[in-house]
Amino acid sequence: MTSVLIADDEELVRVGLRAVIAAEPDLTVAGEAADGVEALDAVRRLRPDVVLLDVRMPRVDGISAARHILEKIPDPPKIIVVTTFENDDYVYDALRAGAQGFLLKRSRPAEIVQAVRVVASGDSLLFPAAIRAMSVRQAGLRAGLASAGLTDREQDVLRLMASGLSNAEIAAELFLGVETVKTHVRNILVKLGVRDRTQAVIAAFESGFC
Repeated sequence: MTSVLIADDEELVRVGLRAVIAAEPDLTVAGEAADGVEALDAVRRLRPDVVLLDVRMPRVDGISAARHILEKIPDPPKIIVVTTFENDDYVYDALRAGAQGFLLKRSRPAEIVQAVRVVASGDSLLFPAAIRAMSVRQAGLRAGLASAGLTDREQDVLRLMASGLSNAEIAAELFLGVETVKTHVRNILVKLGVRDRTQAVIAAFESGFC
């Protein structure tokens, strides 16, 4: 059972998300928070598996909350930031802070449920076109990847990661085993000095690698 914390300052949004999550047999709502301060407290108390975190909240915004959760709380939950606009720079900052992906508030129930399941499984919720567009506005933030020492195969895997493919899809594309792909992904994260797939993809876009 995957537990989900819903953090949004709009009550209507919280009610809608709760109804969507509670309707699934493998998901449960751990609790709710109406602002960033409540979200931080709820994460510490309830230890949810996934947090649906609004990026624009009073007192403590979603970016600061995400950064605190990921850096200060042991074994932190997965974070999906929720936003009204897909090109919101707040979203980009949250992804760079370590959030595993983002959802639009207008997303359909099936998309919300799938997003929670994807990040709970350890994967990232990537929207390559949106991330690429946001990274263009942030060009120059990260140096090129040449010094990272990625092998040719690791570069192939990173390009496919940046196109939004899962480990299984990358394995099929490159005729590799899934465990081999996972090993390549782990090596990429270490060499780039990033926390997860989302940050690796951001680094690839920012550097002009993809």
